[in-house]
Amino acid sequence: MSQKAPSVFPTDVSPPLEGDQTSVPSDRPSTRRLIGIDLARGLAVFGMYSAHVGPDVTVGGPVGFLLETARGRSSALFALLAGFSVVIITGRPHPRTGRSGRQAVARIVIRAVVLLALGYALTALDTQVDVILSFYALLFLTVLPLYRLRAGTLALIAAASALILPQVLYVIRTSIDDGNWADIVTARDPLALTTGTDGVIELLFNGEYPVLTWIPFLIAGMAVARLDLARPGIRSRLALAGGALSVLGYGGSWLALRLVPHALSAVASATDGGSASSAWWSDTVGEPEDHPPLAWLLVAAPHSQTTFSIVGNTGVALAVVAACLTVADRMPRLTRLARPVAAVGMMALTVYALHIVALWFFSDVWYVAAIEGQTLSALTVLLGFIAAATLLATVWTRLFRRGPLEQLLHLATRPARNIK
Repeated sequence: MSQKAPSVFPTDVSPPLEGDQTSVPSDRPSTRRLIGIDLARGLAVFGMYSAHVGPDVTVGGPVGFLLETARGRSSALFALLAGFSVVIITGRPHPRTGRSGRQAVARIVIRAVVLLALGYALTALDTQVDVILSFYALLFLTVLPLYRLRAGTLALIAAASALILPQVLYVIRTSIDDGNWADIVTARDPLALTTGTDGVIELLFNGEYPVLTWIPFLIAGMAVARLDLARPGIRSRLALAGGALSVLGYGGSWLALRLVPHALSAVASATDGGSASSAWWSDTVGEPEDHPPLAWLLVAAPHSQTTFSIVGNTGVALAVVAACLTVADRMPRLTRLARPVAAVGMMALTVYALHIVALWFFSDVWYVAAIEGQTLSALTVLLGFIAAATLLATVWTRLFRRGPLEQLLHLATRPARNIK
């Protein structure tokens, strides 16, 4: 697909993990994209690669710091961009109405169904990756009723949900541990019976990306998509907001863990030797062995599902988006160098799925090599995955408009055109 000059900010961009184009308000698809959004999505892909195949963060040094920064925050960036895509599909800068609006809603519903099935198919490969796609599917449906709201309203809802929902999730998880109502629901859940998982209970509450606490990321992304990103100063404000939220989330957690009596010791005991002193930003704190103590709500580690974590991760995601948009608009030479990364972002669904398939396909090879003492370093494997994805995406996007899975997803949504 051809790309316009980076200084032009178009009205549309393909959804994260999807390559379909949507114009507003015309029914004809546009070929213009926000290059900065593609770049941010490509960086998110590499961040998730680092979490899945990269070295352990305890290697230390600059490499360890970069790896640690990507943990949990790259998936949060993905989620924020997913919210951006909801607004793109349903109309930007103005929400679609009438027949066009109904068709857009149908497209999102169809996408959600496809992503749900693909997510469970990739999960069935039984790799070490916690596949995010099934959670994405339910998240799309959850935030869809908000697509007509303005940026300010969406920002307020995102803030309120970040403040409230983590506490709600904590209470629900406690009730799941203390009772059997979740088992009763799962026993009657068609999704659970079909997939052999905990079904809706897992997607909403128990999974690695529970919908209840990942909603704020999507709503924040929807708010960003409602902004006029070409307006002078908007990207600098976005960067400042991201920095402020990062300080509030991680700094607030650091203070709370040290000011609240016995908080650090409670967190340390819950994780059986985890690094509680790093719980304000690092996953070296570990996972709670049982239901975490109330002090866990003061943690900001990745995937801790707390208010501090959501606020801090949202701040990082906003800062990355602002930086990528600025690079695309103001630094043409750097933009040209970064185009291979943006190409990865253009076909993120494909390269995300392929890396999980690769982990499944090569698992036996790596196991045999490990027995024979011929293991590759994790950093070498990570660089290999990044290089392969970049090469594939660069070549493919020069030849085709969409990635393979993006094209299949586009074809799956065609029936939405028939809605009256």
